[in-house]
Amino acid sequence: MNVTNTNHIIDATRLRFVAEGLVVGIASGAVVSLFRLAISHGLTIVQHLYAQPTVGKLAGLVAVSVVIAVVVGLLLKSEPNISGSGIPQVEGQLQGTMEFPWWGILWKKFTAGVLAIGPGLFLGREGPSIQLGAAVGQGVAAGMHRTGSDRRIMIASGAAAGLSAAFNAPIAGTLFVLEEVYHNFSPLVWLTSLASAIGADFISLNVFGEVPVLHLSYARSMPVTLYWHLLALGVVLGLLGFLYQRVLLAMPKWYAATHIPRAFQGIVPLLLVIPLGVWMPSWLGGGNGLILGFGHTIPALSTLVVLLIVRFVFSMISYGSGLPGGIFLPILTLGAVIGAVYAAIMVKLGWLPAVYQMNLIIFAMAGYFAGIGKAPFTAILLITEMVGNLTHLMPMAVLALTAYVVVDLLGGAPIYADLLARLNLPQQVAAMRGMDRLEVPVFAGSSLEDTQVRQFAWPEASLLIEIRRGDQSVIPHGDTVIRAGDTLVLLVSAAKRAAVRSQVRAAAAGTAS
Repeated sequence: MNVTNTNHIIDATRLRFVAEGLVVGIASGAVVSLFRLAISHGLTIVQHLYAQPTVGKLAGLVAVSVVIAVVVGLLLKSEPNISGSGIPQVEGQLQGTMEFPWWGILWKKFTAGVLAIGPGLFLGREGPSIQLGAAVGQGVAAGMHRTGSDRRIMIASGAAAGLSAAFNAPIAGTLFVLEEVYHNFSPLVWLTSLASAIGADFISLNVFGEVPVLHLSYARSMPVTLYWHLLALGVVLGLLGFLYQRVLLAMPKWYAATHIPRAFQGIVPLLLVIPLGVWMPSWLGGGNGLILGFGHTIPALSTLVVLLIVRFVFSMISYGSGLPGGIFLPILTLGAVIGAVYAAIMVKLGWLPAVYQMNLIIFAMAGYFAGIGKAPFTAILLITEMVGNLTHLMPMAVLALTAYVVVDLLGGAPIYADLLARLNLPQQVAAMRGMDRLEVPVFAGSSLEDTQVRQFAWPEASLLIEIRRGDQSVIPHGDTVIRAGDTLVLLVSAAKRAAVRSQVRAAAAGTAS
């Protein structure tokens, strides 16, 4: 009898979480669908103005851009956590290192996101959609008086709903939250997130229709004899993915040289996009229309190379300014362009039949995101859902894995983890009063040997800032593997130096010591 009753309780709990997930998903789907519509209409209006430019129109665009920069800057000053994609903020919230008021995030991110992305900057809607969904989940949890793990599950389910509604990709939305954001595959988490993603997708499909967001198709599947192209392209994507990570993380330092207050640095891309819009209005925006255009006509190689340079540079300028907007769709667009450039070169050399160009364009989107985001499963499923084709899983997996390994060998970390570390660092440093430096050697046979940084529970009053490895100095991130012979350099609170030293030295000491 007791077993039966327990089973009934478990079933009831799961049904409750499914129901709550659906509520979060439907609400998030409505918010994100409205967000998508506003951005789409804004981009359409701007491209129409650029199609027939006049001095009066351009002067008006300059004036409007300045006003947008001021309004968004004021919103950023009042709530700095709406900057960027919002995914690192959601990850920090689920880890317990960050916390925000859900209503302020919701309306300010929505308003600032529409104003920043609508004018045609190279920013994506998916990151803001994830943060909007998470805010909705937090709001529903507050309304239902949920706390602790229940609250975190509802925030995670809202994030899954946000990505689902942004791209009509419920499975990828669920997996992205589990693989990249929440790092938790417990049954209640994935069940609630899946229910929420399905609810959001239902709303989105009713608003935007059932055609996949990036509906592309190719004539023939790539034969196994041509799979060497997947390895070669994977290496290219990995190298360019690592470059993307390094440049993106350096952008705040470069922007600081402008001496423009951080909240108002969006004026730079908002003004620079105007001449770009006059020159090539079809290139504006996150890149959704550009990718779909490849399904009709693939530009010449020279045009593709120019497009690649412009997309890369302006994506950095757009996101580096701190404006509310994501990198998800811009990454996929860059991946598609890189795939198109590679395919065009191989066709010219006679090493690839032209019929397989579209195959590589589709596969490269997944490969580029897998390398930069270090989330290969999400990348594969996302492109599968967005393109609407299940026949390319094997070649896409080969390409995604290759790009992932290349970035990993170069020392690249998941981009969102690095961005989160940047957000947490000032708070961690500010929290320490009377900071001191502590150096701890790692001995062979210790519990820290061959352990990733993220796998060790570092004391709260400490911050690992450097790993000295011989003559090299390694800046640590979550995926960095600690080796025997390393010297760990920590920043610690002077008041807790002894306790931290004792805890870390115990983990770093070898069995023989």
